[in-house]
Amino acid sequence: MIADLNPILRGWGNYFRTGNAADKFQQIDSYVVWRLNRLMEKKRGRNLRAGQAQQWDEARFNGHGLYRLRGTVRYPGAA
Repeated sequence: MIADLNPILRGWGNYFRTGNAADKFQQIDSYVVWRLNRLMEKKRGRNLRAGQAQQWDEARFNGHGLYRLRGTVRYPGAA
């Protein structure tokens, strides 16, 4: 899933990085992690053990190679 998602996130990041998109990039990063959490919970279903959902945080997904939009904003130089 992360491999399919990364090119889309990179494309969005490259297209919108020259504007003032830092807040929106942070919101999108949070939303992506939230959706991946929901996907994992749905995948586990009734076999989800106590405390297992807390292990799926942003650091874990980033460790698996999830592309982060946060920190990719480039401000154009003054003319």
